[in-house]
Amino acid sequence: MLVTQGPKPRAAVLGSPIEHSLSPVIHLAAYAHLGLDWGYERVELQPEGFVGFVDALDDTWRGLSVTMPLKEQAAVCGVPDADVSLTGAANTVVPGLVRHVYNTDIVGLMDALSVEGLHESNVATIIGNGATARSAAVALARSGVRVIEVQGRNPDRLAKFRDWAEHACDVEVQPRSLGAPLDPASDVLISTTPSAALQGRLDTLAIELCPALRGVFDVIYHPWPTPLAQRASEAGLTMLSGLDLLVHQARHQVRLFTGMDVPVEVLMSAVRAELERRGAA
Repeated sequence: MLVTQGPKPRAAVLGSPIEHSLSPVIHLAAYAHLGLDWGYERVELQPEGFVGFVDALDDTWRGLSVTMPLKEQAAVCGVPDADVSLTGAANTVVPGLVRHVYNTDIVGLMDALSVEGLHESNVATIIGNGATARSAAVALARSGVRVIEVQGRNPDRLAKFRDWAEHACDVEVQPRSLGAPLDPASDVLISTTPSAALQGRLDTLAIELCPALRGVFDVIYHPWPTPLAQRASEAGLTMLSGLDLLVHQARHQVRLFTGMDVPVEVLMSAVRAELERRGAA
């Protein structure tokens, strides 16, 4: 008897802009490694279209990766895990009879810092105070950081971030203006802002003059290197990019979508091959 195969399971990454996203490369490499015939696509989506899109999903959908500017909308579209409740930001949606939302950025940041030996710090600096910065604060606190310097342009937003982080993460928060010289004791710097926000501020930030600084984590990966990454490399600092975050958090997304694990090396190899292909194109 002929058995008819049903529709292919699928997943997607949602956000804007989305055309350069490497998430399809990562997830499709994971599914191939796991022997799954699944699809994965990019969907350009603004916040006002998010709820309608998610509510219209049929039972072929296994998961959604969510990037900016949709993380706060995603946080309230399903049953949140503890990290979504803590940060008010979600980057993962798992559809089903009961829709669940997760924040895998936190564990992804922790994994990436650990791989580079930057997970044991006491003082750290975060540039930015949005959804990704909140995830960074939780990741740093869970890695042992007790003091976080946070830099931003809006004093009111900085004050709200300080109040949230000191309560949610049990850390001391020191608000600073964007581009201020780093706390001399700062061991790790995580930038969660677009490169344009730091234009004209790298000289006053002066990462090369911070005596304790060991590493810089710029969560951007396109275009690369960023001016901040270039300065970090010239200063001989350990440098992490948005690729490190993307790959490590995607590994946890794959586990949530499929129930199976995949080696992070499989995902990173696929990303590097794709970047080489794009560079040669």
